[in-house]
Amino acid sequence: MTLQQLKYVIEVANRGSINEAAKRLFISQPSLSGAIKDLEVAMGVTIFERTNKGISLTKEGVEFLGYARQVVEQAELLEGRYMNAKPSPQHFSVSTQHYAFAVNAFVSLVQEHGHEEYEMSLRETKTYEIIEDVKSMRSEIGILYVNEFNGKVINKLLKSANLQFTSLFTAKPHVFISINNPLAKQKMVTIEELQDYPYLSFDQGEYNSFHFSEEILSTLSRKKSILVNDRATLFNLLIGLNGYTISTGVLSSDLNGNEIIPVPLAIEETINVGWIAQRNASLSILGTAYVEALKRAVGQ
Repeated sequence: MTLQQLKYVIEVANRGSINEAAKRLFISQPSLSGAIKDLEVAMGVTIFERTNKGISLTKEGVEFLGYARQVVEQAELLEGRYMNAKPSPQHFSVSTQHYAFAVNAFVSLVQEHGHEEYEMSLRETKTYEIIEDVKSMRSEIGILYVNEFNGKVINKLLKSANLQFTSLFTAKPHVFISINNPLAKQKMVTIEELQDYPYLSFDQGEYNSFHFSEEILSTLSRKKSILVNDRATLFNLLIGLNGYTISTGVLSSDLNGNEIIPVPLAIEETINVGWIAQRNASLSILGTAYVEALKRAVGQ
């Protein structure tokens, strides 16, 4: 086993394609395939499953990748410390539900740990895709919530994917509304008071199940509802249509301005927001730093 082979595995996993990885590594596709096959034989493990549709990490491969990243990171630290070598571009990816604090934490991560070169990814995406991204190691960390309603379904999926949920905070539900909304001056609002306002929620696409909804109380019937795909559109509609959405109440004026405010919702529910990662893999240096940035972003 060589350090170069480990770097090859990491690049293929990041790209999801041997052809794309070979282009990035400036080697031929047969040479890359051969190097990975030699590593698999030497280590007695099948890292990638090869099909007509491409490649994907096996369960063993996911665990191996976690260790490989740690070894490569430590080697680069040694080279940078003792050989004055230029560090390789840093890689980190996170998939998240549409939370402003996740973006804040990502900004902090890049500002504090980004070197001259890095390749990072922040995916605000659908709940099911977050789980799939972390399962396949497309993202090292995923951010989502569980509560009494969706907990059984989400936890079952996490267990089958060998993923672990770690709580960040538990919040009381709030509505996000415009500062010009007639309800904005209230200390608390009820479900009944919201009936005449457009309800905004994030489209979950093919997996548009109540259990995958980013908003609690997803089974309630509403007179007016609008599905959106991104947070910027949702915020524009909150302002333009006096709409509302239901979330944690954690909002950043630094990134989102002061036109949207959280108001407590008068219900006896809680939202447990946390991060998911591979159960048997240690977090990378950037993964650990991002979790710390998350804690700061939510006031822990």
